[in-house]
Parts: sequence; C-alpha cells; structure tokens
Amino acid sequence: MNNNLVLIKGAGDLASGTAHRLARCGYSIVMLDIEQPTVIRRTVSFAEAIYRSNYTVEEVTAELAAGVDRVRAILDKGHIAVAVDPNWSLVNQLKPAVVIDAILAKRNLGTNINEAPVVIGLGPGFTAGIDVHGVIETKRGHNLGRVILTGAAEPNTGIPGIIGGSGEERVLRAPAAGLFNGQKEIGDQVCTGDLVALVEGIPLTATISGVLRGLLKSGLSVHKGMKVGDIDPRVERGHCFTISDKSRAVAGGALEALLYLSNQQRPEK
Repeated sequence: MNNNLVLIKGAGDLASGTAHRLARCGYSIVMLDIEQPTVIRRTVSFAEAIYRSNYTVEEVTAELAAGVDRVRAILDKGHIAVAVDPNWSLVNQLKPAVVIDAILAKRNLGTNINEAPVVIGLGPGFTAGIDVHGVIETKRGHNLGRVILTGAAEPNTGIPGIIGGSGEERVLRAPAAGLFNGQKEIGDQVCTGDLVALVEGIPLTATISGVLRGLLKSGLSVHKGMKVGDIDPRVERGHCFTISDKSRAVAGGALEALLYLSNQQRPEK
C-alpha cells in the first residue's frame, strides 16, 4: 500500500476539484474514468486528458496513463495520472491508501468499504459505515461539503441548485437521442433562444441568457433529456475556467474526511 496514494473514481468537475486540492496538499492522485467521459464542465475537468493526452486545471497537470508502469512514471513527475479503467482494475493493482468514489451517479455502482483503508463517497448513494467510511454532502446549501460519518447524504431531488437566481432553467438538455454537435464554445455569451447545439439536426437553444459554463464534447452520443450544457446567468466568463465554489467545498470535505479517518486508524503510541 502506498500511504500517499489516492485513487479517485471519476474525473468530472467535482472529482477534479477534489483531485486538484489533494494534489496541492502533496497526495499522489490516480483518476479512473470511462473511455468517452460525458463531462459538461470540460474546462475544469481532468477527464479532458483522456481526449487530449494531458490537461491542466489551475496549474495542476494530469496525463493519460495506460498501464501501471505509465501511472507510476506520471506520479513520479508530480502529475495526476488519468486512466481509462471502467472496471476499476487499478484499485487492486495499485493498492491505494484512499479510494474516493466521485462518479456522482446518485447511487453506488459497486464501491465497497474494503477497497482501501479509507473509502469515501461523494454525494447520495453511499452509507457511511456500510459501503464507505465517510460521505461528503454535495447538495448546495448549509451542509455542502459536510463530512458524514454515520448515514447518508441528502437524497437526489433531480432539481439543480440555484445559481444567480436560476435553477432547472439554466441546465441544457438534449432534445432527442443521437450525436451531439455543439455550435458554441464554453465561455461564449448567449441570449435566450440562441442556437447552442444540434442533436441529429434538432436544434438546442439557450433557455436563459448568460455565459455558457459547460457544454458536452461534440461527437458523443446522448439520450433524450440528458444534461448536455449549463448556462451561468451571472455572466462571469472567468468562472467557466476556474474550479467552482461547490467543487472547492466538496474538495475541502474530502480532505477533512481523508485526514480524520486516516488519523483514526493510526495505532496509539
């Protein structure tokens, strides 16, 4: 076991905010994701390394790794290693000190408390003391980022949190099933009714005015109703390229849980 190694399942924005903070604190980070991640906030997600071979978020760099040897070489450089590993085989091969499930699937896809000395789940779908050691609250509000050591996070309501006075209306959803083709770029300012993307030729238009904070990568397959974009009505373009307040709060909770749980397991002198 590498006492400094943290393995994170998922490489989306909340997973990446957590990875960024832990990497800055000196931990070695390995992130696992699927072959074609459907990340919306691509500009702040280390999942982009899967498409570009490497990607930097706020001065922290991730590189795509194929195999354990490549993972170790990347970690030796002080970078984050991102691997395509949907079956999480690297958990057994690397034997990390900490596993963090940051897939945000709203349910547990198979993570169990025996995968590492410390296992943490982000958001609903996990029960502290049963399938993980700790859970981090991901719902916006008073408890955002709270470490839960007994029980679960608040259940998923399916209703996006309020940003700049807008909730569900700020989320862009696919109008049909098929291939997604973006017509705008993250950071673009849009007005209500502007064309943002096409799905099998069917237009997807802006639901509110603001700045396009997130947009799915073109060429990926989507299902009808799938979240494919996010408009920020605050119109702060810089927010599109920096880690969000929510992600930083969740990352702080993950760091607290990691340190607390690790200290609890240390033998008394």
